[in-house]
Amino acid sequence: MKPLGHNHDGYHGETIDIQRVLAATDRAAERHGWERTALGRQGEFELRVLRRLARAGSPRLYLSTGIHGDEPAGPLAALRLLEDNDWPANVTVCLLPCLNPVGFTLNRREHTSGLDLNRDYRQPVTAEIRAHTAWLEREAAFDLCLCLHEDWEAHGFYLYELNPDRRLSVAGQMVEAAAQVCPIDLHEVIEGRAAQGGIILPKIVPADRPDWPEAFYLIQHCTRLSYTLEAPSDLPLPTRVAALVAATKVAVHYLAELKP
Repeated sequence: MKPLGHNHDGYHGETIDIQRVLAATDRAAERHGWERTALGRQGEFELRVLRRLARAGSPRLYLSTGIHGDEPAGPLAALRLLEDNDWPANVTVCLLPCLNPVGFTLNRREHTSGLDLNRDYRQPVTAEIRAHTAWLEREAAFDLCLCLHEDWEAHGFYLYELNPDRRLSVAGQMVEAAAQVCPIDLHEVIEGRAAQGGIILPKIVPADRPDWPEAFYLIQHCTRLSYTLEAPSDLPLPTRVAALVAATKVAVHYLAELKP
């Protein structure tokens, strides 16, 4: 599968009508009995959490996407997952289908102020991330967190694993699932970090970094196992969506089997 060659000095690929995508997301969630909670607003858009409840004591999954407005595969993957409705009965899911909808109207990574919302989690200054972290503070811990992203410079699918307690990893299975629909980035260095088989195990010291991404906040306060999935933006949009969906489904079913 050859890259499209669209991306030079940034993302210049397909865009989406985020208003329509979120409307379809809400319809799918309502059709399958999910709860919807408003976190606040970003311009004309409501920031929402969609929740699928399982029985008390069930494993808890956190899934978010759409924090960068030039990464359309994530919100589309969230929509596909809701439409497929392939969720194990014993997993509670909290899904944030788009954390930066205005960014998509601009086809821009950043917030309207020019700030990258995914660098605002240590001492939040944006209303969106303050609302997001306030909601997280009220939630119980999650057994697994997934953040869906794209990388316009990537040569294939890859992921980051934050697993400080060395719990049983599902990274390899996610990469294998993505490989059925999308090339994997097999470089030994990705984004300046050592990688193996499309998996990056970053050595992080959050206290030393002033600009926390969402994943840092989650691993510090909400979970002990987090994955950031990165689809390659220079491949066709349906391929990127399929890779994120395939990897996510593997992780969800892994969680269900781990804690029946």
